[in-house]
Amino acid sequence: MSSLTLPTLSTQTAWASAAQRYGNQRDWLWRGWQIRYTFVRNLQSEVPLILVHGFGASIGHWRQNIPALAQHHTVYALDLLGFGASEKPVAPYTTSLWVEQIYEFWQTFIREPAVLVGNSIGSLACLAAAAAHPDMVQGVAMISLPDTSMREEAIPSMARPVVRTIEALFASPLLLQPLFYLVRHPRIVRPWASLAYATREAITDELLEILTTPAQDQGSAGAFCAILKAMISPQFGPSIKAILSDLQIPALLLWGQQDRMIPPALAQRFVSYNPALQLVELENAGHCAHDECPERVNQELLTWLESRVLAASCKLLN
Repeated sequence: MSSLTLPTLSTQTAWASAAQRYGNQRDWLWRGWQIRYTFVRNLQSEVPLILVHGFGASIGHWRQNIPALAQHHTVYALDLLGFGASEKPVAPYTTSLWVEQIYEFWQTFIREPAVLVGNSIGSLACLAAAAAHPDMVQGVAMISLPDTSMREEAIPSMARPVVRTIEALFASPLLLQPLFYLVRHPRIVRPWASLAYATREAITDELLEILTTPAQDQGSAGAFCAILKAMISPQFGPSIKAILSDLQIPALLLWGQQDRMIPPALAQRFVSYNPALQLVELENAGHCAHDECPERVNQELLTWLESRVLAASCKLLN
């Protein structure tokens, strides 16, 4: 009869370290799809946070933020459908689909007004969720915010059919799938990641593992093709101008001054849509400022939560 082998002290320490950085990971069945999420509860928390990653990222991209934020707030993070450790089906991907995923996650596990925090496409999904489901939010914080609707506006109406035809050819699975199998290797991902980061030191082996491991999952190539094809559609995301102009909740916009993926100058345009939008520009940071200068981003988030979100909540109560 075999004896039970207990985890070694070093293994237990590793598990504790991972739980602190990544939270308590679980799987949730959403509309028949398996979704990975994590959480760290704080009994003194006055408002829970939901962290939403950007394109190609996952829960692990918040590893330098979860522990610091969880010292003050209950923190949740989830892998969007098609990314991370969530299932990767060939699905009708749109920002609206991810909005419904976030909202139904909130309905299932939280059910009290929360603050949404996103990066890149995650920022777009958070802002759209705040507009579509005001009952779930007390505030929204965005780290670099894309506006996919601006791309459509920038193309002359007569040229749009031609542009869409060309894009559809480049978005063909016959082209994208072989490309996907090539670019999922760390040696190829490293120079791509350098576009999103201002400093080479931030592109660690751990980061490359976070970015490349999900690409080995079953269905990852098909999901990659479906998501890229969806992103070039005019129906992929809402108009940032329309949402920000009507937004009534506290909103924070963090932007790396060396962002090479979305022009930092776009931030000033977004502020013009809603003067109440608080903008913080971060020096020596690129597209993923939360991972590149986490101490600064964590402090900015905590200060804003205290001075804007919780202060606004107190005013409403009084």
